[in-house]
Amino acid sequence: MTAVKENKMGTWPENKLLLNMSVPIMISMLVQALYNVVDTFFVARYAGDVGTSALGLAFPVQNLMIAVAVGTGVGVNALLSRSLGEKNQAKADKIGMQGIVLAFACYVLFLLVGIFGTSPIVRAQSNQANVIGFAEDYLQICCVLSIGLFMQVIMERLLQSTGRTMLSMVTQGAGAITNIILDPIMIEGWLGCPEFGIKGAAYATVIGQMVAGVVGLLCNIKRNPDLHLKIHNLIPDFRLLGHILLIGVPSIIMSAIGSVMTFSLNNILRPLANGIGVAVFSVYFKLQSFVFMPIFGLNNGMVPIIAYNLGAKKRDRIIKTIKLSVVYATSIMAVGLLVFQLFPDQLLNLFKTDLTVGEPAFRIISLCFVFAGVSIVICSVCQAVGKSFYSMFVSIGRQLVVLVPAAYLLSLSGNVNHIWWAFPIAEILSLCMCLFFLRTVLKRLDF
Repeated sequence: MTAVKENKMGTWPENKLLLNMSVPIMISMLVQALYNVVDTFFVARYAGDVGTSALGLAFPVQNLMIAVAVGTGVGVNALLSRSLGEKNQAKADKIGMQGIVLAFACYVLFLLVGIFGTSPIVRAQSNQANVIGFAEDYLQICCVLSIGLFMQVIMERLLQSTGRTMLSMVTQGAGAITNIILDPIMIEGWLGCPEFGIKGAAYATVIGQMVAGVVGLLCNIKRNPDLHLKIHNLIPDFRLLGHILLIGVPSIIMSAIGSVMTFSLNNILRPLANGIGVAVFSVYFKLQSFVFMPIFGLNNGMVPIIAYNLGAKKRDRIIKTIKLSVVYATSIMAVGLLVFQLFPDQLLNLFKTDLTVGEPAFRIISLCFVFAGVSIVICSVCQAVGKSFYSMFVSIGRQLVVLVPAAYLLSLSGNVNHIWWAFPIAEILSLCMCLFFLRTVLKRLDF
């Protein structure tokens, strides 16, 4: 075992450390949210509600890809940070390379989905030929060329695991800016580029992801002395891969449940209000990312701190980091709640979306924001200490046991605006579950 010097995650004051770790990731994830919205903005300008609905139909699979990438990254992040806390450099190096092995395996899976699965997935959600055509074109490109997504996420997690969140921000920012620049050029045919339409949004997305993946790889090789990417560690170690997946799979399932929820909601919304609810739901999901992405950035900074100090057996630092994270998450969500309550019309008008359906949707769904902020932090705490199954149970309970059935029952009224109440109902119940699991986790930190 090779000794390594004490990392800042074990020595810096907790508030300074959390902000130092989280703020760069929060900024990069806000940029990520921006380019998701830019995609929708230009597609809406190009094809109206038809284009927006098409992106909504593609979203469940896109969300599933992100879930698999991020879930794998959660496992790598937690194990790598814990190994560094234990001063086990050789194991940390091997975990990093095994994460790359998993990234390529995930890409192969979605390559097959792109070749064989996009049409049945899209057609299961819509019977409108023009929407189906746009959605299939967009989704197939995103799946077949998704290698950039998986490499980008794993490279960001390696940087975050060692405390180099500024470099993680650079990585994600490079991809996001590339996408934002290419969107109007490739969608509308600017600067001599062919007019690809909605396909252009997909091409811009995957090119941005590839750029981020390359930048992240270079940052890890050149600027990350706490991690050594050695070729011989690419040989699959199935025991270590199993440990990564043991932590990561519950996170994957938890996020994948979001895809099932979106798929189900699209089908519940489709018969009502001439299908406008699907477009509104798509726009809402893109805009709410501006509120939720900073929380996810906060969590990405928090997880390695908790995992490192778990390995170093520093309970007080873990408890203080959790408390600070809850305070910051609640504050961010409160600001998001105010924006969605006060300015729904202005937000919807950016995408030429129906106000009659959209305004009540934004105001009702956003009532769940503050509860969601606390729940997200607690779920990430469970992942950081190796209890990812608690987070999975919360996600299943919130989205499949409560939200989808509640949405269906509320849809029986025939009023699309009643469906949105399923979100705050589900979030309050999930917060109760999270508080119970947090108490269980803290009792076990008895060192």
